[in-house]
Amino acid sequence: MATCYRHPDRETGLSCSVCERPICTDCATFAPVGIRCPEHSGKPQGVERVTRSVRRAHYEGSGALVTRALIAINIAVYLATVATGGGINSDRGTIFEHGVLAGPLVANGDYWRLLTSAFMHFGPFHLGMNMLVLWFVGVPLEERMGRGRFLLLYLAAGLAGAAGAILVSPCVLTAGASGAIFGLFGAGLVLERQGVSLFGSWLITVVIINLAFTFGASGISIGGHIGGLIGGILAMLGLSRFGRTHALYGRAGLFGYLVLLGVGAGSVVLAIWAAKQGCTAVL
Repeated sequence: MATCYRHPDRETGLSCSVCERPICTDCATFAPVGIRCPEHSGKPQGVERVTRSVRRAHYEGSGALVTRALIAINIAVYLATVATGGGINSDRGTIFEHGVLAGPLVANGDYWRLLTSAFMHFGPFHLGMNMLVLWFVGVPLEERMGRGRFLLLYLAAGLAGAAGAILVSPCVLTAGASGAIFGLFGAGLVLERQGVSLFGSWLITVVIINLAFTFGASGISIGGHIGGLIGGILAMLGLSRFGRTHALYGRAGLFGYLVLLGVGAGSVVLAIWAAKQGCTAVL
């Protein structure tokens, strides 16, 4: 028998008359014509109603405040880098030298670069493109995940991107939010697989196009993008306890948050190891 797409442990014979996904009685809305799932009922039902109340109680509501704050921080860091001698491309100066990702310097103890580099960009075009994508992907994801889990996901993916960048190209100076953004792509793909359509069909198209640019264009951190993508997938799978509950509507529990922290901590350990195994060049 089919199982509810929100509660994989519940068998059911019901299905939504719009999308035809199987749903249990807690998720079903019995309309005058047919049965509707929460996404097509026009109002929150069952688990979704309870989840929204819990989010409000934990100050995780909507408004995309974290996404807005992340964009503001990225812009502020770029402007500060330019103002302190970084030039329009922000590829030099005090802030650049102390914040960019460089394998040899991470190996020497500059571990903060694994995080600060995710808020630095090489010029206005690099910054503008990343912030545009962050807005379109981050807003719907944050509003459905809640601020707390979204921020943890973003940071874990950013660290995973830094680890991937050092693992693949330890001697190349790397900066940008693209690793974390690819992590949001990965999280979105997991949600699509679980039946939550936040982005529609355009997400997979955007991911494919970005992967094509990653491998086809020069000057792009392949390791950073792939590392972030893998980190985002693992983090979102952890929040769903690897399929035992729903990533958005179920409780992540201690296990889910431990996986999130594990992705971040594991990325730091991997990055440090890769940096120490890499080249010995200095900035």
